[in-house]
Amino acid sequence: MDTISRENNSMLPIGGVIVGVIALAIGGFGLIKASKLQTKVDAQEEKVAKIDGLESQLGSVSATADKSAKDIGSLSRTTQEAFNTVAADLGNIHASITKIEEAQKAKPAAHGKGPHAEVVAGPGEYVIKAGDTFSKIGKANGGFSGADVAAVNPDVNPSKLKVGQKIKLPQKK
Repeated sequence: MDTISRENNSMLPIGGVIVGVIALAIGGFGLIKASKLQTKVDAQEEKVAKIDGLESQLGSVSATADKSAKDIGSLSRTTQEAFNTVAADLGNIHASITKIEEAQKAKPAAHGKGPHAEVVAGPGEYVIKAGDTFSKIGKANGGFSGADVAAVNPDVNPSKLKVGQKIKLPQKK
């Protein structure tokens, strides 16, 4: 038995060395892989930190956007109320102007008192009488032409002159 155990024992140290070398190689390979894995984990930790930073910024931006949306809504309501107020005021002003215009149209051109008061011409004015034309009026009041009288009365239709209507007379140069 001594012979058999010696023969078998001679392989045992070599087997142990081989197993040790294989274990060392596997350990070295594992160490390399663990080192690479640690590098990847470190890179991912940086990305996670950036994501966390972005997440907090996104929360801040979201809160600002919500506040801006509320402010815009409030501004929109306030603006609409202002437009409604201005529209109502413009309507009132328009009604007042219309009343004033109607009162001016209905008002006779008389300077005296009463509904049938005589119309009096002021300086540089003439009151239309029956049968008057711009030519007759111009010749009788300084030798002007009918075109001269029409030029100083652009809003008066010469073919529709009314008795009692006031017109302007041209000025002598």
